[in-house]
Amino acid sequence: MATYEFGFIGTGNMGSAIARAVCRAVSPDEIALSNRTSSKAEVLAYELKCTATDSITVAREAKFIFLGVKPQGLKALFDSISPFLAGRHDHFVLISMAAGISINQIQTYCGSEYPVIRIMPNTPTAVGEGMTVYSVSDSVFEDDLSEFCAAMKYSGKLDRIDESLIDAACAVSGCGPAFVYMFAEALADAGVKNGLSRAKALKYAAQTVLGSAKMVLNTGKHPAQLKDEVCSPAGSTIAGVKELENGAFRATVMNAVDAAVEKTKNLGK
Repeated sequence: MATYEFGFIGTGNMGSAIARAVCRAVSPDEIALSNRTSSKAEVLAYELKCTATDSITVAREAKFIFLGVKPQGLKALFDSISPFLAGRHDHFVLISMAAGISINQIQTYCGSEYPVIRIMPNTPTAVGEGMTVYSVSDSVFEDDLSEFCAAMKYSGKLDRIDESLIDAACAVSGCGPAFVYMFAEALADAGVKNGLSRAKALKYAAQTVLGSAKMVLNTGKHPAQLKDEVCSPAGSTIAGVKELENGAFRATVMNAVDAAVEKTKNLGK
């Protein structure tokens, strides 16, 4: 019988964001945190009123084990915790957020076909507006998935996807925030260039990105249709759109996603 329902090994930016979301959905008493630098887990545990411990304890005593380590550190982590996983006689689920590391690789690293949920979250999870895509191994029960989704409900949106598409999804939603931040920064820079204060330009750019995203999600309209609704004939918006096209804006974004997909695929090699 697991002591903790949810355990985290790694409380970096992504691990801590998910831990905060889970702590909103379940009792902090059910959550244990660990990190290579123990003080980082201790500070977060104090904030969330849950338990700070070590990775071995999480491996032995948590039902859902979130693996918040970088792809290149995953094998070494399993080298240290696999003996303790092997010694368990209860049901547990590994939840990996390591980009480019397949479910099969994870099971190979730990030496057994344990149940695995592979997730690709993004940083807006920290404000409850994340996009987390996930794939599952055959040994994950439906009850496991229901509990996982319930625990993640305050992280933002979740979507199950075939693992063969998870690298593409990671490039869009996982890497995408960096591309969006660059666009927002450029939009704000242009406002400053034309006389706006930095604070106002950033506020206007960020709210415009937020509102535009909500229009796509809430109206169900294609982005091209929404763009056309902003572009008046012979107006200022279409003049700006022409300059974006002159700069190969859409092709450049697509190239960025392509590059991210290829890099992600190579992380697991």
